[in-house]
Amino acid sequence: MAVATASRRTAVPNRLTHGRLPKWAPWTILIGCWAVMSAIVGLVGAASGAAGFDIALAIFLGQILFLVAIWVIAYLVEGGRQAKDRFVTGLVATAFVIALLPLVSLAYTVVVNGAARFDVAFFTESMRNVVGEGGGALHAIVGTLIITGLAALISVPVGLLTAVYLVEYGRGWLARAITFFVDVMTGIPSIVAGLFAFAMFALITGNAGYRSGIGGAIALSLLMIPVVVRSSEEMLRIVPNELREASYALGVPKYATILRIVIPTAIAGIATGVTIAIARVIGETAPLLIVAGFTTSMNYDPFSGRMSTLPVFVYTQYMNPGADLAAYTERAWAGALVLILIVMVLNLVARLIAKLFAPKTGR
Repeated sequence: MAVATASRRTAVPNRLTHGRLPKWAPWTILIGCWAVMSAIVGLVGAASGAAGFDIALAIFLGQILFLVAIWVIAYLVEGGRQAKDRFVTGLVATAFVIALLPLVSLAYTVVVNGAARFDVAFFTESMRNVVGEGGGALHAIVGTLIITGLAALISVPVGLLTAVYLVEYGRGWLARAITFFVDVMTGIPSIVAGLFAFAMFALITGNAGYRSGIGGAIALSLLMIPVVVRSSEEMLRIVPNELREASYALGVPKYATILRIVIPTAIAGIATGVTIAIARVIGETAPLLIVAGFTTSMNYDPFSGRMSTLPVFVYTQYMNPGADLAAYTERAWAGALVLILIVMVLNLVARLIAKLFAPKTGR
């Protein structure tokens, strides 16, 4: 009798574990919904004669189908309560995917259109004496690296020293004034920075048509400095005061504490902020078009002559095409792809620096 009673008890299902979808089920349903909607969007686009595949629309419709599918399947397998939970979870994930759709669509479009000219010639040739097919963006890539490097060389010391002053020394009206003007500079339109740099060099040199790479670097530095100041200031403020007090207790002067304790502790965040500032200005077009100008030839001297950059190269190729429209458009898309890849590499470098120089918390 006891054995029969025990067997009946074990036959009763556990309500906490019975009827649960496996962990891989939501991901499988999601991928399946994306695949189904991609096929439908592709067939409809081919039937209507659309130029290309709309990946953003396919992902969006796939997410909507996923919400319906996950609720129905969870309701049939797990019951109404779990179905509601999975529906809300899917709704949050759908909101996140929708927020990423512009980025996904942009990246997909640039890669598809820029792959046609992503070749060796594009990275080894300039546009000198090229009016049709061929040519490359070597002169623009070199100009971008030189101008952005000079802008970083100007902005990083100024921004970091300003942040150190605001955090470690700044008190009273001067610190408040610096903070106010940094906030104002954050909202300055980029074209205003270009006009300022152009007017400054025109007054200094007396040449109303002055163009050079150093002028573009000055314009970009005006946009970089407030970003560097803000990011560095936040990183320096989160350094624990206990570290400073321990250093002072050992008799270390304040300047040495800042150099050996505060900055090394915050160096990971500072490096990330600097990289973000560089990525912010590397794609600026208006100030460089005004003060750096445009050329189809190589120019390694930022202090003399016009210097081309990738953003200006993309703009001129797209807005001023020659007789062969397709060749100019392909070069513009390829230049945009290279610019995105440079920004991506900068962000990866920032993450690597943050990981390498982050303070070790373990013993």
